Parts: sequence; C-alpha cells; structure tokens
Amino acid sequence: MGDPSGVGPEIICRALAAIPAEQRSSTLVIGDPDFLERANRLLGTGLDFTCAGSLRPSGSVTVVEVQAPDHDLVKPGTATAAGGEAAYRCIERAVEMALAGHVDVIVTAPLNKAALHAAGHHFDGHTGLLAALTGARQSFMLLTSEKLSTVHVTTHVSMREATERITLDRVLATIHAGNSHLQQMGLARPRIAVAGLNPHCGEGGIFGREEIEQIEPAVAAARRAGVAVEGPIPGDTVFYRAVRGEFDLVVAQYHDQGHAPAKLLAFDTTVNVSLGLPIRRTSVDHGTAFDIAWSGRADHHNMLAAIDYARRWTRTGLGSGPRREP
Repeated sequence: MGDPSGVGPEIICRALAAIPAEQRSSTLVIGDPDFLERANRLLGTGLDFTCAGSLRPSGSVTVVEVQAPDHDLVKPGTATAAGGEAAYRCIERAVEMALAGHVDVIVTAPLNKAALHAAGHHFDGHTGLLAALTGARQSFMLLTSEKLSTVHVTTHVSMREATERITLDRVLATIHAGNSHLQQMGLARPRIAVAGLNPHCGEGGIFGREEIEQIEPAVAAARRAGVAVEGPIPGDTVFYRAVRGEFDLVVAQYHDQGHAPAKLLAFDTTVNVSLGLPIRRTSVDHGTAFDIAWSGRADHHNMLAAIDYARRWTRTGLGSGPRREP
C-alpha cells in the first residue's frame, strides 16, 4: 500500500477498478483496510474489500491486513513516523509472502524516505530495503518503458559517493543484471549501451579517469562473456541513440543520468523494476505526492503500467519489456 499519508491508497483503488475482473480476483492488496476504504469512498470506485481468510464474495478484492500503527498520527500529505512504519510493515509482509512462494510478484505503491527514516528504518528507499529484507548481496534499479530502458550502477547516494561506487565489479554486475532480465523478458540477445560518467567520457583522461580505469574494463569483460554491449558512450548522446533504436538498454552511472531521460520520455508509463533480488518486484516511478494526496486527483496510470509489467514478468516468452523481436 505504501505510505498511507500519500497517494498509494488512491492509485491502488483506481487501478483495481480499471483492470479486468479476472485480474482483480488474482490480486492481493497488502495494507490497512481502513485507509483503502477511505480511498474507495473518496474516489467512488465501488470496490468491495474482503480480508484474507474471510468468506470472499464474487468480485471482491482480497486484503492482507497490515494495520498502520497510531492511525491518528497518520496525517494526509505529511511525512510522519506512523506513515513510514506502515509502509515498512507492508513491505515486510509482502517480502515474507514472496519468499514463501505465496505471491509471484510484488507491486509497490510509493513510500517516503523521510517518513521511513523517522520510523527508524534507515534505507535509501524500496530497493535497499528489499535487498536487506531478502538478504540479497546487491540489487539494481531498472526503469523501463516502451520508449527507453535504463539500469543504474548507483542510485540514492551523493554524487561524491556515486563516483566512488562506480567500480569495475559494480559496472560489470549491472550489465549482467540488465542483460539477464531482458533475456527473461524475451530478448535473446539484448543490445546494451554503457554510459560514461564524465563529460565526453573523460576525453582520454583529461576530465577524469573513471572510464579508463573502471568502465571500459567492465565493458570488455562483459563482451568476453558474450554480452552484446558497447561503451562507454557519452551521456549526452547515448540515450538519443537508444531511443532511435540502436540499443535495448542503457546502463546509467548515477541516479539522475538515467532518471531524467526516462521521466522526460515516459513519465506516466515508466516502471521501476528491482533486479538482483530472489523475488520479483515492480513499482510506480513516482513518489508519495503529498501535495495532492487525499484530494482525489492522483493519476493511477503509472500503477497500471507497474501491474501490467508485473503480470508479464511472471510469464515466459514475448510480449513484455522492450518491443523488439529476439
């Protein structure tokens, strides 16, 4: 459900009302029934929620109940420890169910990092939290849409720390994670481009040596392993070339390098996908939108895209991710 102070309950209700009835019947909502019912009434979506384990009327939506602590302290449109704790507990329960094989894939509504930290959970967001809960050694953030897919070497860290984390091993692992995922999604041999870090890819070391010492060796190692990868390619041209059809995936070195073009090109349909975990997870690629939360104005189309990608991920073969024949 995400942070109940944000738009999570609203976009969940609108998305559930928009999907076919047979899809609703195989969808569980993990969250607090009170906030879901509030959103249902606010939006007039006419959903019928039934708690798991209860007699389930035809057409109802099953809720795995995870109650938010201190309801009175959850304030619409405000970052609170209570809201952060509610979001954490929902994710914790979802991971338990996924690891046990009770669900095939998790779709997350947004949480707020300040609220999460206020609740005592010091993670950089969903990706780091999911890695910790699943015991994954490392995880990667993929943003994907029909227009552009980009996977990140680093995400929610300062630029100084991002530069330090861009190592040969991390770049190589990111390439392999992206390649493996696109193969799962139906591309037999994905075409991958690796973005440089520095202007003009360092201009032969004049503007920095990260390309020479870290990125180029990683690309060479991936190519020796059979990956169809090129780079490093300057960040100011690589996304243009990908959108023109030269590449299926761009490896971005840091958060804004990948996020800015992805959101510019497909803000409402870009899906956030976690790679490297023992479970499957997709998410909307927007935040809690506190400025419009509980006003009835939240747009649910990004949630629909996340649900659609999640369903396609659980199937083998084509018809998902990048739309190119393998």
